Amino acid sequence: MQSSIQVGVNGPAVWVRVEGKGSFLNSGNLKEFAQEMVNRGYREFVIDLQNCAMMDSTFMGTMAGVALRLKELGHGHLHVVHCGNRSRELLSGLGLDQIFSIHSNGSNPPECQSLASEQQGHPPDESKKEQAETILAAHEALCEASPENFLRFKDVLDYLKQDLHHETTTK
Repeated sequence: MQSSIQVGVNGPAVWVRVEGKGSFLNSGNLKEFAQEMVNRGYREFVIDLQNCAMMDSTFMGTMAGVALRLKELGHGHLHVVHCGNRSRELLSGLGLDQIFSIHSNGSNPPECQSLASEQQGHPPDESKKEQAETILAAHEALCEASPENFLRFKDVLDYLKQDLHHETTTK
């Protein structure tokens, strides 16, 4: 199944529609897009999971990072709509229902366009180091969102930090 992220703006809200898988492969693009939209003044984000087959921890951590950034700014909110039972279990299991609202229904998104195309499963211009940084930031956001997640992802965090340290010292 081809995965993609569709984006659009409807009034004050930024819409993100996940088609297929939300994974580390498209998390970097989502993170950059969200940062740009926050910089432009948008404070309401709606993530539509109606056509989302699955999400990995990096993608959920990227969502958490956006929600935490909005909270840090003092206003703004991230809403997840059309969230099925499995996705709700995953998000709630990581404590993310504490930092954004999750709804099983919701209004339909505006006309959206593709955020970035993926060529054979790899983001277009993300290096191995950038990808590792995105994955690390996502997992740090999961730990910030809910302290219990630190034990879950401690080994991942340690590995990524070592890997990034190795990358920077060998070049």
